[in-house]
Amino acid sequence: MSPDADPARLARSIGADYAGIADLTGVRQFVHAQGGDRVAGYPRAVVMGIRLPDALIDALADRQDRTGASLYRHNYDVVNGMLDVIALRVANALQQLGYRALPVPASKRADDAVMAGVFSHKLAGHLAGLGWIGKSCLLVTPDHGPRARWVTVLTDAPLRPTGAAMAPRCGECTACVDICPVHAFSGRPFSPDEPREARFDAAACDRYLKKPGAGGLPAVCGLCLYVCPHGRRKAGRTARKAPVRRKTKRKASS
Repeated sequence: MSPDADPARLARSIGADYAGIADLTGVRQFVHAQGGDRVAGYPRAVVMGIRLPDALIDALADRQDRTGASLYRHNYDVVNGMLDVIALRVANALQQLGYRALPVPASKRADDAVMAGVFSHKLAGHLAGLGWIGKSCLLVTPDHGPRARWVTVLTDAPLRPTGAAMAPRCGECTACVDICPVHAFSGRPFSPDEPREARFDAAACDRYLKKPGAGGLPAVCGLCLYVCPHGRRKAGRTARKAPVRRKTKRKASS
């Protein structure tokens, strides 16, 4: 494929802050388990991301700030919409070259039971060398931490991968685990051989977000985005330190 037809370059030219190519052939079984035959039939993924504004993320530390929560919720939806438009443009460009291309929505739950979409954008970003899967189960980039949203176009175009899976850089940090109001994270590092449930209680997170927030508005969290040091320190911010919640021992399940 010629440089002029580079989908990652196209994505960046129309608004993406991140763009990469992932080889999915080694994770086909995982992709199939989540999305079925229709999704697993593509060997490559074009993954694209847009940074969330730091001012919005930093406001999430104040749980009583209705204005900050409202602005974050609005911009979160705007960014997801922008990503979907970028993915459609990239998919159409690949299709015009004669390849199959399937844009996967940036934020669309496909199964209420497992609380996931048909494909993992975070996995694609990880395999494309854009970041690693942190203890928060978010894709953490070296430059702006987890402060980004992602979208993917699946394709059979013979694209060259932009990188390889990045080794975790969380170290001993448990900031995202400690701050979670519902203790949804186990603190286990990412392993492709383990199910998500070993690291993340998606149901607990979902229940929390369905509770009314300040003023009766839907709850907004994002504390795992806010507290990650890979996102906070890179911008040299002086935002106040997030309140760290003490861990409580969980009762052993019967």
